[in-house]
Amino acid sequence: MEQIGSFALLLALALGIYSVVVSVLGARREKPLLQESGERAAIAVCLLITVAVACLVSLLLRDQFQVAAVSAHSNRALPLFYKFAALWSGQEGSLLFWSWLLSVYSLLVVVIYRRRQEASLAGLMPYVIAVLMATQVFFLLLNNLAANPFSIWADMSAGVPRLFLPADGSGLNPLLQYPLMVIHPPILYLGYIGFVVPFAFGMAALITRQKGERWIYTTRRWTMVSWGFLTCGVLLGARWAYVVLGWGGYWGWDPVENASLMPWLTGTAYLHSVMMQEKKGMMKVWNMVLVMGTYFLCIFGTFLTRSGVVSSVHAFAQSPIGPYFATYITLGVAFSAVVLVTRLDYLKSENQLDSFLSRESSFLFNNLILLAACFAVLWGTLFPVLSEAVQGVKITVGAPYFNKVNIPIGLFLLFLTGVGPLLAWRKTSLESLKRNFAWPIFIGGVATVVLAILGVRKLAPLVTLFLSVFVTATLMAEFYRGARVIRQKSQLGWVGSLVHLTRRNTRRYGGYIIHFGMVLIFIGIAGSAFNEEKQVEMAVGSAMEIGGFKLVCANIEQIDNANYAAGRAVIELYQEGKLVDRLYPERRFYKASRQTTTEVAIRPRPAQDLYVVFAGMADNGRDIVLQVFANPLVNWVWMGGFVVVLGTLTALLPNKAAEAIRAQAAEQARGERATRAESKHAIQA
Repeated sequence: MEQIGSFALLLALALGIYSVVVSVLGARREKPLLQESGERAAIAVCLLITVAVACLVSLLLRDQFQVAAVSAHSNRALPLFYKFAALWSGQEGSLLFWSWLLSVYSLLVVVIYRRRQEASLAGLMPYVIAVLMATQVFFLLLNNLAANPFSIWADMSAGVPRLFLPADGSGLNPLLQYPLMVIHPPILYLGYIGFVVPFAFGMAALITRQKGERWIYTTRRWTMVSWGFLTCGVLLGARWAYVVLGWGGYWGWDPVENASLMPWLTGTAYLHSVMMQEKKGMMKVWNMVLVMGTYFLCIFGTFLTRSGVVSSVHAFAQSPIGPYFATYITLGVAFSAVVLVTRLDYLKSENQLDSFLSRESSFLFNNLILLAACFAVLWGTLFPVLSEAVQGVKITVGAPYFNKVNIPIGLFLLFLTGVGPLLAWRKTSLESLKRNFAWPIFIGGVATVVLAILGVRKLAPLVTLFLSVFVTATLMAEFYRGARVIRQKSQLGWVGSLVHLTRRNTRRYGGYIIHFGMVLIFIGIAGSAFNEEKQVEMAVGSAMEIGGFKLVCANIEQIDNANYAAGRAVIELYQEGKLVDRLYPERRFYKASRQTTTEVAIRPRPAQDLYVVFAGMADNGRDIVLQVFANPLVNWVWMGGFVVVLGTLTALLPNKAAEAIRAQAAEQARGERATRAESKHAIQA
């Protein structure tokens, strides 16, 4: 099976190179057969990588430990559920999985657009395929040369390689034995990889000197889908860090966390600024830069995760693939910059900014703020590497730097989220500002005063909660005004009017739903300012208090199975003298990997999570050490993430107006075909 997989990857690499060459030649020489050959080669690459993935999955499920990737990341006692997840748990398998998802994206592009007859797309497609396949070739080079998933295990103890079949594998990393980790990496990869599609269309538009915005209309949904997957991936990663790592938080400004956040920031900026190009013909160069930047930040994030340049609990072990990524990023950025600079004449703006009090200016400020946040995160992430290169000492930048820089940036971004919908295109009058801003500011002010009376004194949470109420009021006003007009003109109720309003412009109102989801996330983040933490030694029968609860250690149990042995504490939770819940934190020892982990016990509630960690045994060997956190409002982060996903799905739905236009066009086309058929029949008669 490993020979079949290795051959499939080698053949896929050859066909990928062939697809790049013939696609470019077919476009330059206007040879449709060569172009079609390049598309077929891209399809064949997808099929071959699928064969390779199937081979590796088969080896994992059948415990074929002669393969290094299997012996390093699986074992016989590992549940079947996690044996499949072992596919992307290691360096080699995850890169193969990345290549496969990329090939699926390429296949979808070929299948969807190969039969399109529009002249603009016909000219773009060969170069789109070439860019997609160039990215594919890079990852296939890694699969074949630097991180082959089908390498045979060899014993090097004698100084020379000696084939050896281990009796069992080392097992899956215990930190990855969590249900969400079965879906988190694929979803995150779908977000990372998906941005290659708008990048490919953007590069093709530059190469062919296309002046129109056809490539933007074509890639709008691809960008939204990729952004949605990346958003889900980031939030699932935060949830994993919260539930599995046992430190009481969900975001620690870890380098790999930052690597996923940076393309999310630039992708968000692009989704906003692209509306300026669609409606006003502005910011064309800026949008190209954002598309390129997002793509290369996705590649850069993968480089950080796998190169060993930075230390992270999320990262893979140090490996020799770093130079491959560094070379590819350098050459790719240089090539993209040259193409962009030589095509600037084709990217001139058709309009200028009329007023700072306009929706255009809000999009511009939105972009500047998002890019400032991205630069701050990038600088903080790379500072240890740069300091070591310049001074010879690695100086780590911690959470205080990131919080100090990004909290004001995030608050200003939240403010713009509420201001943008209230501003008109081109110019907003002062009267309109007074009318639209008065009630949201008043409601936000009243809420802030109430919170201050209730005891909230910290400035950042107060400002966050004021802005959250302000933004929510502006969004509700937008939905209310639109639904009221529809309700007056129809027999629909309020719910029906809201649904009809949203369906009329799903992109706009889906965006508003996303903004509301971000408000909920900001509220959840504000709650972290009031976290409580205690660490105590507890014997059976002893108690402690935190967050309005009394915790009693009722028992300490021992668990043993084929995969791990564990100690488990039974913690009874009392509130106002009544038993309200039992929590079961564990400390596990995984037998195959010889690693110890904690299994956190969480009591989730909208107002507050109670988070209990079995930190270890006390020095006397009998008592346990419990670390307990009371985390207010943390569940608002997860609720906000759900709302963001819901808004993204809403924005992807077709508008009713667009559906009507398409239906009218289809009916007109059917009529024209019927007329031609009748004419042809009359001539024959």
